[in-house]
Amino acid sequence: MSDAQPVCPACASEYTYELNGLLVCSMCAHEWSPATAEDDAEEAVVIRDAVGNVLADGDTVTVVKSLKVKGNPSPIKAGTKVRNIRLVDGVGDHDIDCKIDGFGAMQLKSSVVKKA
Repeated sequence: MSDAQPVCPACASEYTYELNGLLVCSMCAHEWSPATAEDDAEEAVVIRDAVGNVLADGDTVTVVKSLKVKGNPSPIKAGTKVRNIRLVDGVGDHDIDCKIDGFGAMQLKSSVVKKA
């Protein structure tokens, strides 16, 4: 048994213990698997736009600066609205998956968009 058990996701009690492969809260009797606790920690990553607003799947964002697109003669202009974004763990620091009218599907960095 490790010294630092995770807190209970139901009541936030620090009095938890391991029993038959599950974690159990001694205060509210909530049971959960340790894998679920690790998944929750991974999901806690918050993606913010250029001005600090929290982004979520399905949001509409606006591009804040012109972006050159490889293979396309015209850039994505500042002020272009992008609807129905999806947050992903993309290539490098590209964390938004979206479709832009006239350009198609692509990934963007959250640092170049602002929540609309």
